[in-house]
Amino acid sequence: MTTHVEQVMGLPISLDLRDEGDFSAAVKDAFGWLHEVDARFSPYKVDSEVSRYDRGELAAGDLSGDLDEVLDLCAYYEHLSGGAFSARLPGRALDPCAVVKGWAVQRAADRLHAAGARRFCLNAGGDVVTAGEPEPGRPWRVGIRHPEQPQSVCAVVTSRNGAVATSAAYERGQHIFDGRTGRPATGLLSVTIVAEDLTNADALATAAFALGEEGIEWAAGQPGCEVLIIDAARRVHRSPGLDAA
Repeated sequence: MTTHVEQVMGLPISLDLRDEGDFSAAVKDAFGWLHEVDARFSPYKVDSEVSRYDRGELAAGDLSGDLDEVLDLCAYYEHLSGGAFSARLPGRALDPCAVVKGWAVQRAADRLHAAGARRFCLNAGGDVVTAGEPEPGRPWRVGIRHPEQPQSVCAVVTSRNGAVATSAAYERGQHIFDGRTGRPATGLLSVTIVAEDLTNADALATAAFALGEEGIEWAAGQPGCEVLIIDAARRVHRSPGLDAA
């Protein structure tokens, strides 16, 4: 059993790995990857690849394959959400963070799996990738923070070989914008998406939050996803297939 926590991308990322054996090299590799992503793709670091591209110091043809993939994902979710999800808001710098975190943590989980890990939970500030089960016959249980009561959870969802992501404004204030208007998103208090991988879960959660009330039906209609959404009137919306208590 291995546990590990590091501060990366401005948030604590923790690993609970239940496999027997020495996974120290795999853990070092996974967290090294996350630090590398932070250095390369943060819009808040002036020398990152994202910042240099945004200033015109790198041409599109000079970008790494990883950044090409991230920008393609941003374009995909922008199209899927009708423009509500956007990495480039009017008057603002390029900011692909809404894709980068989920994508990077999923890649880190894939690295752990490639190294032989089969039973683990990788948690990036509440956005989670799970593999296997912590104990035979028992799934991982992921608490979803209550949007208005910081010390409480509003639900607990279960996960095996999947991902859970939540978007809300309670931690960072109004940091999610509706790309169609350029204004802070309104109408929802929190959006939780359960999906097969964290890249999709995280981006869909952000897109649904940006859509506001439209995002409730939109998110529920995305294939392979289960949703738990609390709107501004404190109504709870959950898809029938969501395994939650």
